[in-house]
Amino acid sequence: MKRILIIMLLLPFLSISQTEISGEIVEVNAENKEVPLPGANVYWLNSTVGDVTDFDGKFTIPYQSDYKKLVISYVGYKTDTLTITEPKRIRHTLQSTSTLDEVTVTSRKQATAKSYLQAQNIMTVSSDELLKAACCNLSESFETNPSIDVNFADAISGTRQIKMLGLTSPYILITTENIPSIRGASQAYGLSFIPGTWVESIQITKGAGSVVNGFESIAGQINTELVKPSTDDKLFVNFYGASSQRMELNTHVNTKVSDKWHTGLYLHGNTHNKKHDVNDDGFLDMPLYNQINIMNRWQYTNPEKGFVSFINLKYLNDGKQTGQLDFNPDTDKLTTNAWGSEIDTERYEISAKLGYVNPEIPYQSIGVQTAFSSHTQDSYFGLNQYDITHNSLYANAMYNSIISDSRHKIKTGISYTYDHYDEFVNTTDFERTETSIGAFFEYNYDNLDKLNLTAGLRVDNHNLLGFFVTPRLHARYTPWEKAAFRASIGRGKRSANIFAENQSMFATSRQINILNSGGEIYGLDPEIAWNYGLSYLQGFNLFGRKADVAFDYYRTDFTNQIVVDYENPQTVSFYNLQGDSYANSFQMELNYNVFEHFDLRLAYKYYDVKTQYQSGKLEKPLTAKHRFFANASYETKRGDKGSQWKFDATFNWLSKQRFSSTVTNPAQYRLPEYSPTVGTINAQITKVFSSKFEVYLGGENITNVRQNNPILAADDPFGANFDTTFVYGPVFGSMYYAGLRFRIN
Repeated sequence: MKRILIIMLLLPFLSISQTEISGEIVEVNAENKEVPLPGANVYWLNSTVGDVTDFDGKFTIPYQSDYKKLVISYVGYKTDTLTITEPKRIRHTLQSTSTLDEVTVTSRKQATAKSYLQAQNIMTVSSDELLKAACCNLSESFETNPSIDVNFADAISGTRQIKMLGLTSPYILITTENIPSIRGASQAYGLSFIPGTWVESIQITKGAGSVVNGFESIAGQINTELVKPSTDDKLFVNFYGASSQRMELNTHVNTKVSDKWHTGLYLHGNTHNKKHDVNDDGFLDMPLYNQINIMNRWQYTNPEKGFVSFINLKYLNDGKQTGQLDFNPDTDKLTTNAWGSEIDTERYEISAKLGYVNPEIPYQSIGVQTAFSSHTQDSYFGLNQYDITHNSLYANAMYNSIISDSRHKIKTGISYTYDHYDEFVNTTDFERTETSIGAFFEYNYDNLDKLNLTAGLRVDNHNLLGFFVTPRLHARYTPWEKAAFRASIGRGKRSANIFAENQSMFATSRQINILNSGGEIYGLDPEIAWNYGLSYLQGFNLFGRKADVAFDYYRTDFTNQIVVDYENPQTVSFYNLQGDSYANSFQMELNYNVFEHFDLRLAYKYYDVKTQYQSGKLEKPLTAKHRFFANASYETKRGDKGSQWKFDATFNWLSKQRFSSTVTNPAQYRLPEYSPTVGTINAQITKVFSSKFEVYLGGENITNVRQNNPILAADDPFGANFDTTFVYGPVFGSMYYAGLRFRIN
């Protein structure tokens, strides 16, 4: 049966009749560079057959011999009509009209875009959206996005963790250019290893993702596209400084080596060496740290022969120190002189992507991805020691084609993963190797009108998880104009890295218990979950201005979950789920262009996340049931040299959050059942002087909301009740920053 399934998935599918036209539509921006034009209409004259370009400006439409005139149009641009005599791939530049008004510019320069056409529920966040806040790394890139929740993992490390659909980041497949990147040893701190200036765009997919990207996705996928050496600035410099005395510097240098080769050197450095103890608990409110991050990126493009390739070489060195104010690592490491922690990480990465599109048959393409990383972390937290080395290899090969005509698209391929873990936890060594080989097949039906359906299936043979099947299904239906109903269902499976994913537990005095010791990984079974989703997106005009409203409901049901149980304040226990564990997520979002250049985004989210613990069925700790989000942004008209002002403000409100039980603690170390509510405001002002130079000034947590006593038993850090994980809100208080950006095109 296994062989039959694999053979079926790898059967080659070739076109047998109708062909197609594909290509890219671009515009020339203010810096005289060609950039993709999303949302352009491409259709055959006197027909209803057409397509709308995606975020990368790409389109695909059917071709027949009686189709002669291809029309390309966009509001504010000159409509072009091309004569087509044979199927081929085209690249066309639309020219702006002299009567282009500012309303059109605001509409087409959306910083965040939702698709009305794709079967999956995908939101694309552009670099313009990232510039609305102090986006110093990927973990700070979601402050203006209501779909992702950001909060601190503990009270000392300064590490931000993200959640989607009520579930933490291990249940989200996080990829860089569709190569899995934040996983395994990098799960806890890896989001801070991708500088914000390296990011071109982010695609957020809710619910079960594509089978092409693997079997691990449960809550969704976050994919980061990096800037391209061929389109990035020749020189880019970003300098950032904060009132906390955090300093960052980013420098990009891009060079055209030849007509087909471009290369870029990307340098990132950040440092913070000032001790802060705003709440006078004797502990640093944020760690001392230094990070050096380097990437050399090569791009090869040969459109005549249909080849494009990227090669990335990366090196990272990251060091953090935190703990009590008087902690000295030279004399106090792993002693009771003073409580302290150091986390030192060194990481090497090399990745390559090769794509080939048949110039004669543009609907046929082949893609190959491969990546290797070596990640070493040496760390200790008080008297707890945790070291991990993780070597990882990933390879994926994919073939794209159509069946009969371009309404029926297919993807099929094979993938391979290798992960070797060597972990040292206090006095115990945990070592294992995971290998997996899989095959996938994905079919997409799109009638270019009302229905888009994507059905995927993959089979994998894993040395520890065994042989298993992963099905995924997504559907989009458009009953009327500017509407999209979506439904999805999918299964995910993963091995839980209980130490790497829960490193904040080491910054406590809790004893670690692993129960159910009959499984293959730490004695535990793999996590398995089903995700179901429904969503509705509707665009409309309100008082003559554009708006859209979206409703999302997703449910995740765990067949098995590795329960992380903090309900006994002296222990943290890991065990296989016995009973129910689920996450219900509902979100309502409104986007409205209130008046020219002023955009408003409002969102409300409701979470119902419960798990069966040994002590009973309880709400997931530190997960607010109700959340409210508001973002307002305004830009002035551009001047002759591109000068303008930009204003942005974001408000986040969280309802009360349940604390895990502390009833057996001494009275002075007990917490109430729920936290207070929390509301924070962030704002930023940017002055653009020209296309080459701009400065920005902003503030985070401007109202200075601060959690009192975020560290339990801070006065007795080596006692039985010490715990830094009861964090529900900001620890440091308000923080202000300023920076500048300079570029040479």
